[in-house]
Amino acid sequence: MLSAAHIQSNKRFFALSFLFLLTFCVVGYFVPRHDTGLLLSSFALLFLFYYIIYTSTREGEITTWLLVAVLIRGSLLFAVPQLSDDFYRFIWDGRLLYNDIHPFAEIPSYYMQEGNAVPGLTSELFHRLNSPEYFTIYPPITQFIFWLSVALSPNSIFGSMLVLKVLVVLAEVGSIALIKSLLAHFELPGKKSLLYALNPLVILELSGNLHFEAFVIFFLLGSIYMLLKQRLIVSAVLFTLAVHVKLLPLIFLPSLLPFLGLKKTFQFYLIVSITSIILFAPLLNMTLLSGMNESLSYYFKKFEFNASFYYLIREWGFWKYGYNIIQTAGWKLALVSTTLILLFSLRNMFSKSVMSIQELFTEWIIILTLYLFFTTTVHPWYIVPLLAFSVFSNVRYPLVWSGLILITYAGYTLNAYQENLWLVLIEYVAVLAFMYFDFRKRKFSFT
Repeated sequence: MLSAAHIQSNKRFFALSFLFLLTFCVVGYFVPRHDTGLLLSSFALLFLFYYIIYTSTREGEITTWLLVAVLIRGSLLFAVPQLSDDFYRFIWDGRLLYNDIHPFAEIPSYYMQEGNAVPGLTSELFHRLNSPEYFTIYPPITQFIFWLSVALSPNSIFGSMLVLKVLVVLAEVGSIALIKSLLAHFELPGKKSLLYALNPLVILELSGNLHFEAFVIFFLLGSIYMLLKQRLIVSAVLFTLAVHVKLLPLIFLPSLLPFLGLKKTFQFYLIVSITSIILFAPLLNMTLLSGMNESLSYYFKKFEFNASFYYLIREWGFWKYGYNIIQTAGWKLALVSTTLILLFSLRNMFSKSVMSIQELFTEWIIILTLYLFFTTTVHPWYIVPLLAFSVFSNVRYPLVWSGLILITYAGYTLNAYQENLWLVLIEYVAVLAFMYFDFRKRKFSFT
């Protein structure tokens, strides 16, 4: 016979899980990003439930809550992304590949001109693109996923979206399983897996809004897991797959030198290079090189969103020159961050002490933070890998940032976006304050 305490505990679990799932479904299916009041209040409610669940969960309830995390992700499968329209470009690129056309060949508007029509590239899909005048920027593995979504549903935008959603959810389930295994290996509390698995930002931006950080995290965690198993080749291949979903993991390569040592690092780099050539081979030509070069140039010279140091420099540029200096400031900041990342990554290269994998995760947290602080664009989903890595350390500013960064959606209207710099200021001041606490007071401990 169940005790009164057990019955009460079950009631609490079912009430919390139902309300948590229901709120996710409301946001995922019914709340447009321009409805700022409802959107931000829904975010706040989700983080309140998240806090209550995490702080009240006992060790024996962890697996049950992980199953709830998977169920929530599954409940969003049929929700057309409300907070991002990037997935339309995914399908556009997929339809190009499905028709044997190089995705870097032309910008989307080219195919709307008379005589350039391609099956599936309709005006309906074109008008949903948020960057019709820019070349694509997505690497080979991402392009393969786009192609697969179209190959399995050639004539339906919704069908292709559903394929993408299933793949993202599967990657997320894999990441959760890897986090649980890695925590057990490091003898850290299994409860910490809930910090990632139930985080509202993670669920909404990856499973909800189809951002491919889901694959990046899965492949990077898999790479680390294989390093623990002494399987260097498999680890390097998985790392390469992460790079070819999004190029960002390249910034972590220098940090492997003091961790693996010179010989193993050389082997790792060699495998990454060979695998990269193999993955790029089907798309590799001058079209790819020129298109990707132009895409990266656009990224550093035209795009700006939720930046930190760049906004300060931009304001100085307005004061000194009277115009936006992003054309020169963007790539210079990228150069500064690259230099800082290299100096930070290689500072212990000649140290006799061997870095642990837990320390490597903290290295990656700092490296990614340096990148994010110096780039001109920081969308909410960009910090999700930061949160995944933080599960294995005791730094908590990524967790704080995961809640604060969602306020950047406050600037959307039905047809435009007007950024509120006061909200950006609040976000970064709070993040910097928690960073100070983490790295000054906690002194890089890992418990």
